[in-house]
Amino acid sequence: MPDLAAVDPFVVMAKPVGATCNLDCTYCYYLPTEGRVPSAPGRMAPEVLEAYVTAMVAAAPGPEIHFVWHGGEPTLAGIDFYRRVVDLQRAVTPDGRRCVNSIQTNGTLLDDRWAAFLAEEHFAVGLSLDGPAVLHDATRPDRRRHPTHERALRGLAALRTYGIEPDVLCTVNATTATAPLDVYRFFLDQHVRWVQFLPVVQRAADGGLSRQSVTAEALGTFLTTIFDEWVRHDVASIGVQTFLEPILPLNGRHPTLCTVSETCGRALALERDGSLYACDHFVDLDHRLGDVRTDDLAGLVDGPTQTSFGAAKRDGLTATCQSCPVLVLCRGGCPKDRFGTSLEGEGGHNVLCAGYLAFFTHARPLLERLAALARRGRPLAGIVDELRVEEADAEAPWRTSGRNDPCPCGSGRKYKHCCLGAHRRR
Repeated sequence: MPDLAAVDPFVVMAKPVGATCNLDCTYCYYLPTEGRVPSAPGRMAPEVLEAYVTAMVAAAPGPEIHFVWHGGEPTLAGIDFYRRVVDLQRAVTPDGRRCVNSIQTNGTLLDDRWAAFLAEEHFAVGLSLDGPAVLHDATRPDRRRHPTHERALRGLAALRTYGIEPDVLCTVNATTATAPLDVYRFFLDQHVRWVQFLPVVQRAADGGLSRQSVTAEALGTFLTTIFDEWVRHDVASIGVQTFLEPILPLNGRHPTLCTVSETCGRALALERDGSLYACDHFVDLDHRLGDVRTDDLAGLVDGPTQTSFGAAKRDGLTATCQSCPVLVLCRGGCPKDRFGTSLEGEGGHNVLCAGYLAFFTHARPLLERLAALARRGRPLAGIVDELRVEEADAEAPWRTSGRNDPCPCGSGRKYKHCCLGAHRRR
């Protein structure tokens, strides 16, 4: 039994049905794993599930043991599978500790029966939803190429009927990136309380970005456009993880997302046959660590192979990244996206670098102000009122200056000969 107090937190994204899914998303990174690694058909066998739950309870640090059920589409395993999960957890969890479950779903199979079960067993739910129907359905059809947006919203409604407010995961792909405010305002209209924007990055056969992927420029514009709207109006209404996460390193704290952490390797993937892999994005034979039925889970998580994998995120940064003024906020992004070339010609550079640089350079002054509010224990929403006052003060000279007064821009020219026309067009 490891010394749990000395073990860093880690998470395992368990795939009870592997890459099996009832949707056929055009940008899915996980479905191709079916052909890359051996995996038992159907859902996770009882003996694998029992071995995993037992191993996780033994290895996970802290009083709470976090189980993350992922896919594919994990609800395809059926409610009875998850009843078995919670029964096993109760049977092997000692007093003073408790198991916490979360499930990431496309929502299309959720109904009252599912929602009632998830609420009764206190599952946290992540819902994959790509904004309004015209954008969502363009890239997230089902296996018969039928739209799924309406079904996902029915799933959202079922969850809310039973008191579950899911976190939303929205991809930033070549389609959604074209309409940042449409995507963002859709979530506001749906009263979503928490959203994470996840860039889609796939490598094409020619070594560049696939046509479904977001470009660096488009990502920077997408994030900047939404951030400017959010920080001035909606901080109290909706949490945007992409914007809140940078506050942690600005305050000297460790990020919760591996993509913006200095190192990675603490978010692993478990296939339905019991195989453990280094990461959800690295499910291949080169990154297979072992089997939860035969190997010590804690030993695999903290072993030299996985430790080296995690450290490579930091140690493999290009010289451009190492000297970047926003490195503390970006940390080079996800290693899976490092197949670009830096301006200095160095390979292994993040293909989204220019987008992250543009966004964080633009947003950093206000992110630092949000971080300062957090340090003082004040509500982050206070920045909305601060900006409203500041912008009103900045606007005042333009409202009160006469045509023959010196132009408020400081040019020394009369207002009527300088900015009056342009200002009236604002």
